[in-house]
Amino acid sequence: MSYESPTPPTELPTDVVDTLDDYSPKLLQQVAQYAEELAEYREREARLAEESDEEAIEERPEDLPDDVPGKATITTKEINDNRYYYWQWRDGDKIKSKYKGPVNPDE
Repeated sequence: MSYESPTPPTELPTDVVDTLDDYSPKLLQQVAQYAEELAEYREREARLAEESDEEAIEERPEDLPDDVPGKATITTKEINDNRYYYWQWRDGDKIKSKYKGPVNPDE
């Protein structure tokens, strides 16, 4: 951990940097968590859109529950410093999720 103030990425707009400079450490942590979740959501959206365009049908995984469609993917969510796997898939305009289990740190 450095004792110097971090340098913002050059791609980050100046108004965003100025706004973040005024935030408390707690609020910055909340912004960071939200930004991470938003990035994961958008990556998942793009991946699901790409996968829905593919016509190849893959085999259904053995551990896929009956009420989860074969097009579902596994994502990781962090809740209270614990990581969990979830099945996620698109249902029309919505993203649906179903709990799969905790992430095994030994994997």
